Amino acid sequence: MEFFDAFFRGLNWLIGQLWGIPMMVLLIGTGLYLTIITKFFQFRRLGYILRNTFGKIFEKENKTLAGVMTPFQAVSTALAGTVGTANIAGVAAAIAIGGPGALFWMWIVALVGMMTKMVEISLAVHFREVRDDGTVYGGPMFYLSKGLGKVGKPLAILHAVAVLIGGLVTAALLQPHTAAAALEGSLGINPTLSAVVFAVLTGLVIIGGFRAIGKFCERLVPFMAVLYALGALIIIIINFTAIPHAFGLIFRYAFAPAPAIGGFAGASFAMALQKGMARGMFSNEAGMGSAPMVHATAKTDHPIRQGLWGTFEVFVDTIILCSLTGLAILTTGVWDSGLSGINLTIRAFEVGLPGNVASFLVMTGIVLFAFSTQVGWYVNYQTAVHYLFGDKGVKYLKWIYLIPGVIFAGQGANAVWLFGDLACGIMGIPNLIGLILLSKVFIELYRDFIKKEGLDGKHLKAIKGER
Repeated sequence: MEFFDAFFRGLNWLIGQLWGIPMMVLLIGTGLYLTIITKFFQFRRLGYILRNTFGKIFEKENKTLAGVMTPFQAVSTALAGTVGTANIAGVAAAIAIGGPGALFWMWIVALVGMMTKMVEISLAVHFREVRDDGTVYGGPMFYLSKGLGKVGKPLAILHAVAVLIGGLVTAALLQPHTAAAALEGSLGINPTLSAVVFAVLTGLVIIGGFRAIGKFCERLVPFMAVLYALGALIIIIINFTAIPHAFGLIFRYAFAPAPAIGGFAGASFAMALQKGMARGMFSNEAGMGSAPMVHATAKTDHPIRQGLWGTFEVFVDTIILCSLTGLAILTTGVWDSGLSGINLTIRAFEVGLPGNVASFLVMTGIVLFAFSTQVGWYVNYQTAVHYLFGDKGVKYLKWIYLIPGVIFAGQGANAVWLFGDLACGIMGIPNLIGLILLSKVFIELYRDFIKKEGLDGKHLKAIKGER
C-alpha cells in the first residue's frame, strides 16, 4: 500500500512538472512564433478562413483527390475527439480552481493555437502516406520521421507510444466510463451495460474504416455541438444583464488574484494562468498532434487548405463552445458555489433552465460528447498502431480499443486520469519541437498557397526577404 501511495505521489509530481511553466512556455511560445512568421495570418485572414471552411461545408466531394474523408468529415472527426467532457467539465474546473480569469487565458491559448493547429495539419497532409489500396496515414510520427530524419525518429516513436497510451486511457476508457456514470446517476442504468453498448456501437462504426468514421462524425458532431451550444446560449440570453459583469470578472482576474468569495477559495494570478492554459490545450488539443492524424486522411488540393480547417476547429472548440460554458457559469452566478467540474456546469444549467430540460441537456451532452470522442479518437489509435507495428498490428490490436471501457465500468477512475494527463503531456513535447524545426517546410507550403490564392502580395515578398 505504501508503495502505491509513493508511486502515485511521484506520478502527481511528474505530471505537475510536465504541465508546469516549461510546457506553458513551449506551448504558447511555439504558437506565438508560428503566428509571427505568418504575420498573424489567423487574425488578418479570419474572414477568408471562415469562408473557406464553414462557408464550404456543403460543397460536393471531389472524388479525384487522394484521401478517404472530405475536409468537413475530417474536421468533424477531429472535433469528435476534442469536443468532449473538457468543454463541459474542463472549463468549469478551470474557473472553480483558477477563478474567472482562467477563461481569458483559455482564449489566449486558442488564439495562438489556431496557428499551431494550422501548421501541424498542413505538415501532416504534406508528409502523409498514401497507399495503393487508398488507405491514408499521417500525423506527427510521419512528419517527424520523414521531415527530420534520424533526429526525428525517436521523437516520432515517443509521440506514437504516447498516442497509443492516451487513446486507450482517455478515449477508450475514460470517455465511456464518464458517460456510463452519467447514465447511472440520471437513469439508474447499470454502468457495465452502458459500457458494453458503447463498445458494440463503437465497433460497428470503426469496422467500416476511416471513411465510415468520417461519415458518422459528420452527422453526429454538428448536432451535438449545436444542441449544447443552444442550451448554453439560452442561459446567457436569459441572464443578459449579467453579461457585462461576467466579462468584468474575466478581465479583472486574468491579471490579478481572485479573492475568496462564498465557496470559492480564491486564486492567484499564476493559478488562473496555469489552469486556463492547461485546460485550453486539453480542450482544443492544439499542439498535441492528435488532430493532424485525422486531417491527414482528407481529400484536399493543398496542405494549407486543409490546415485552414484546423484554425476553424480551434475557433469552434474554444472560442465558441468553451466561452459559452464559461459565460453560462458566470452569468448565473454559480461560479463561487464551491462546486467544480461537471457538477458546476450542471448547477449553471439547473439555475438557468427548468430542471428537466437542464438534466436532459447535460446528460445528453455528456453521453454524445463521450461517445463521439471514443469513436473519433480511434483514427489516432490506429494510426499509432500502424506506425509502431504495421498492418498486422492493426489487424490484431484494433479490437483492444473496445475493451478498457467495459473492464473499468462502474469502478473508480481517478488514478487512470493521471496516466491520461501524463500521456497527453508527452504527446505535446515532441510535436511542438517538431513544429519549430519544420517551420521552414511550412513556410514553403504557405508561400505556394498564398501565391496560388492571390493573397497578400506584399506579405509574400516580406517572407521571401525581397525588397
